[in-house]
Amino acid sequence: MLQAYFDFIRIRFLTMLAYRLNYYTGILIYSLNIGVNYFTWKAIYGQGESLGGFTASQMTTYVAVSWMARAFYFNNLDREISSDIRDGSIAIQFIRPYNYVLAKMMQGLGEGMFRFMLFMIPGMALAMLLFPVRLPHDPAAWAGFLVMLFFSFLINSQLNIITGLLAFFVENNEGLMRMKRVVVDLFSGLIIPISLFPDWLSAILKLLPFQAITYLPGSVFTGRVQGVGIWNVFGVQLIWFALLLIPLFWLYRAARQRLFVQGG
Repeated sequence: MLQAYFDFIRIRFLTMLAYRLNYYTGILIYSLNIGVNYFTWKAIYGQGESLGGFTASQMTTYVAVSWMARAFYFNNLDREISSDIRDGSIAIQFIRPYNYVLAKMMQGLGEGMFRFMLFMIPGMALAMLLFPVRLPHDPAAWAGFLVMLFFSFLINSQLNIITGLLAFFVENNEGLMRMKRVVVDLFSGLIIPISLFPDWLSAILKLLPFQAITYLPGSVFTGRVQGVGIWNVFGVQLIWFALLLIPLFWLYRAARQRLFVQGG
């Protein structure tokens, strides 16, 4: 059975490899996003040295690594699950000898591995050529970031799966999926670091799981969080990973009991 889940990773990786040209163009698009943000923040800083705890140099690095990290943890598991529900194929998948949610997670991991090797790494190399990105010199920062990047994928995938499973109860969750994507990009710190939000909003966001996707790994990579602090922010990720398992498996169990197949 374990081998079957590894096959889900391998098959999704090979599927993505067949359409790798799309991701080469994606590298250029992400680089453009980094460029727009770089010149925007450069204008905002002006002659200033620091803003929201970020120096101008740290902000450049944060923007670059955050967008390229998104290339790894991003997936469309919510849309895939919603599509399975709409066309009725989920009824067949539920009776197959594997856990549907875990299989989807493995497929997302296969996509993430492809994106990491053929999207994130080349994209980061291009960003370093175009913009003054500074890589960390501390091995602990590299190790902490890479481990946290993996948990960024897990937490983002959990949110996607939860959103997808909600299609069992709302029948059309297209609007919910779009809202979720905007909320994650904004409140995870991808567009604006959480430390730049108003104090009251920043305090609220620190009680939500979104910061664990982008802001915390980015803070480690830029050196804003060092030493023992790395373990502390990693602990935040672990807590949210564990907490999100509760609604995920509750929804999965409820969905199996409420299977309603749409379509012909």
